[in-house]
Amino acid sequence: MPVAETVAPPVPPLSVLTESEREIAENVYQFAAETIAPKSMEMDRANQMDPALVRQFFDLDLMGIEIPEELGGLGMNFTTSIAVIEALARVDAACAVVVDVQNTLVNNALLRWASPELRRKYLPQLAKQKVGSYCLSEAGSGSDAFALATTAAKKGDRWVLNGGKLWITNGLEAELFLVFANADRSKGYKGITAFLVENGWKGFEKGKKEDKLGIRASSTLALSFEDLEVPEENVVGKVGEGYKIAIETLNEGRIGIGAQMIGISRAALDYSAQYVKQRVQFGKPIAEFQAIQHDLARMDMELECARLAVYNAARLKEAGMPFAREGAIAKLKASEVAEYCTSRGLELLGGYGYVKEYPMEKLLRDAKIGKIYEGTSFMQLNTIAKDVLKRG
Repeated sequence: MPVAETVAPPVPPLSVLTESEREIAENVYQFAAETIAPKSMEMDRANQMDPALVRQFFDLDLMGIEIPEELGGLGMNFTTSIAVIEALARVDAACAVVVDVQNTLVNNALLRWASPELRRKYLPQLAKQKVGSYCLSEAGSGSDAFALATTAAKKGDRWVLNGGKLWITNGLEAELFLVFANADRSKGYKGITAFLVENGWKGFEKGKKEDKLGIRASSTLALSFEDLEVPEENVVGKVGEGYKIAIETLNEGRIGIGAQMIGISRAALDYSAQYVKQRVQFGKPIAEFQAIQHDLARMDMELECARLAVYNAARLKEAGMPFAREGAIAKLKASEVAEYCTSRGLELLGGYGYVKEYPMEKLLRDAKIGKIYEGTSFMQLNTIAKDVLKRG
């Protein structure tokens, strides 16, 4: 039985992308197909990202897409970040996660909220050499994102952090951490404050690395803080503004998750379409059966709807317009479509879809996280419903 090619066709035309955005996305996809694809299955088996790839992400300016050129970044827009994330996810979703968190969460938070001094100090590092990580979740703080137990207490010109974090993406590779802690628990969520923490500071420890179902090459760690002293100048935004920073960055991050999911969906559709033209049953390729064609058509239709939702949300964000509802729709729709396309694609491959020699089972495992991280599907529905009720 011949094996379908794993490298998919070029980036499809998108009216929502400018020529420069499209060119960058195409170049990133070609890089991923040539450089990441040969390593993808082994990284998945090893539960480990190849460090050389992370270095290449920096060399290609993929880790500082929106950081201004004078600070070492690419100086492009938010939609370019989204197009790059989609292009990477078509080849390896774990690699897309590394670039996604860096750009849509960490960099965006500093660009908008950090002091000029903090931006000048850390953004060049994030653009060229240091992986960043976003540290919000805790054992008792998931969907209830602001039920933080991690505390921050003022001590002279420093803050002392105590507590821990769970499910921290990029935790193994990261050297800079955006940590959310409560500086005044009497104020509830209005006491939450964001701090930029460097790896290696006394009292900061990396814990257990999770052995995950999907996106396995992307590291997910627990962190602990014991009397961790953070300089006052490393407060991001103002004391008590952490909840605003978290809400706004997560709204942006959800568009990035949507981009990951449409990348996975596109990979599943392209692989399925190649496979059914080769698989012969009853004397002809199964692509000639109408039921198979209808499966592919529905996958393509759902993918196009999800893609338009993602890029619509990205453009709204870029234009400075409200986009919380649209970001929630983009993440929810794209994660559902990714699960649908990978599941249907696996079934189109029959028994071959269920074995690790073929990539579809990995795509299905990678897709599942889309409904969970950076806000579960239930939380996206809540966000959308609130907007509907406001309008009604």
